[in-house]
Amino acid sequence: MPQYDVVIVGAGVAGPALAHALSTLPRSKKPRIALLERSLAEPDRIVGELLQPGGIKALRKLGLEGCIEGIDAIPTYGYCVLDSPRSVRIPYPSGHQGCGFHHGRFIMALRAAAKRAAGVDLIEATATGLIEEGGRVVGVKTTKKTQDEELKEEYRAGLVVFADGCFSNFRNAVMGSASTKPITNSHFCGAILEDVVLPMPNCGTVALIKGSGPVLMYQISEHDTRILIDVKNPLPADLKTHIVTHIVPQLPSSLQPAIETALEKDRLRRMPNSFLPPVSQATSATKPGAILLGDAWNMRHPLTGGGMTVALHDVVLLQSMLAKVDDWSDLNSIHQLLRKWHWKRKPLASTVNILSFALYDLFGADDELLAVLRTGCFKYFECGGECINGPVSLLSGIAPSVLLLAYHFFAVAFYSIWVMFTHPHVVSKPGQKPVYAIPGVDQYPFLLIKGFQV
Repeated sequence: MPQYDVVIVGAGVAGPALAHALSTLPRSKKPRIALLERSLAEPDRIVGELLQPGGIKALRKLGLEGCIEGIDAIPTYGYCVLDSPRSVRIPYPSGHQGCGFHHGRFIMALRAAAKRAAGVDLIEATATGLIEEGGRVVGVKTTKKTQDEELKEEYRAGLVVFADGCFSNFRNAVMGSASTKPITNSHFCGAILEDVVLPMPNCGTVALIKGSGPVLMYQISEHDTRILIDVKNPLPADLKTHIVTHIVPQLPSSLQPAIETALEKDRLRRMPNSFLPPVSQATSATKPGAILLGDAWNMRHPLTGGGMTVALHDVVLLQSMLAKVDDWSDLNSIHQLLRKWHWKRKPLASTVNILSFALYDLFGADDELLAVLRTGCFKYFECGGECINGPVSLLSGIAPSVLLLAYHFFAVAFYSIWVMFTHPHVVSKPGQKPVYAIPGVDQYPFLLIKGFQV
C-alpha cells in the first residue's frame, strides 16, 4: 500500500494547483502527493470559465500561467453593464486583464501540469470514505471500476486535502458539528452562443433584467460565447418558455436570434448559485488531519466570477505556509496553520464574497429600496475614475482591502440617496408614455424617510 505525504481528493481547479504547488517546495526530500479524481475525462461545466486578473496573478505565482495558453482563451478587459437602454463600461485598471475559456480545457491543462510535477501521482479513483486512526484522518478509501470488477484501495498520508467541489461528499464529515449547509436562492441556466459580437467585445457583459436576476455573457473561445441566465427559486416548470418569453426580449436585439437558436439546439443546463461561509477549520469540532479547500469549504455567487480567483489565492497562501511546516502530519502545526490561514485569506476572500452577493442583490433588485441603490450604483459607475477603479479592483482580486470595500459600499449608498433627491425619475403611470421630473421640495420629508431606509 503506497504511503504519501499528502492525499488530495478532487482534481478540479484547486486540487491540481495545490499538488503542483507543493511539489515545487524546496525540501530536502520531495513530497509524495496522490491527486485523486473520479473521472479524468475532460469535464463539461457551465461555470468556472472566467478568470479574474487576481486569479491570473495567482497562477503566475504558482508557475501555472501556461495553463491558459493553447486553450483558445480569450482576454477580457473588464465588464459592460447593460440597463436598457443605458450601458456603462467598467474596465480593469491599466495593465490588468482576465480571460475566458472552456472550463474543461483549463482543467485538463491544470491536471497535465500536476501530472508532470515531481512526486505527483494523478489517479483516477472515487473517494468513498475517510480512514481514521487515533482520532485523526490518515487517508481515504476509494473504488475504481474496471471492465471485470470494482477495485477497492486505500490511500494514506500525513495530511488529506478535500477539494471535491460544491457538491463535496466530505464537507460534513470533516467539519462535524461546525458544518453549515449551502444556501441556494437561484440557478444559472447556461448555453453557448455561436459567432456573436457582444455590445463591448472582450468584456464580461452583465444585462440587468426587470423582474428577474441578471444575465451574464462572456466569450470563452474564438467562436463561442457563454450565456448564463440567473433564474430565482422556485424554478418555472417550463424553463425555456420562461426565458424566451420574459428574459430574451430584454436583451440586445442583435443577440436574440443566437440566443433562441442556442435554446432550441441544446439542452438548457443548470447550476445552483450557492453561498457557503468559510467557517474556521481550526476548531475542536473538525476532523484533525484534514483540510477543506475551494468550493468544498467556501462558495459565493458566481456572478462576479471570483470563485477560481479565491481558490487559487488560497493555494498560494497554503503553499507558503506549508513550506514553513517541517512535518505535515504534525497535528499541532497544521492546527496553527489553519488558524492563520483562515485570517490571512480574509482580505481577498471577504471582499470577493461580499461583492458577489451585494452586486447580485442590486442587479436582481425586486425591492423598492434596493432599486434605489441599483440606480445609484449604475450612476456611480457612470462617474468613472475611482468610482470604477476601486470597485472593479476589489471584484477582480487586485486590491484585497476591506477598508476600500467599506468606503465604496457607503459611497454608493449616500450617492444613491443624493440621486433620489436630485435626479429626474418617472412620474407617469405604468403603461403610459414615460414622463420624468425632479422631486419637489414638498416631497423631501418623504424622501428623507426613504433615505434612512435605503
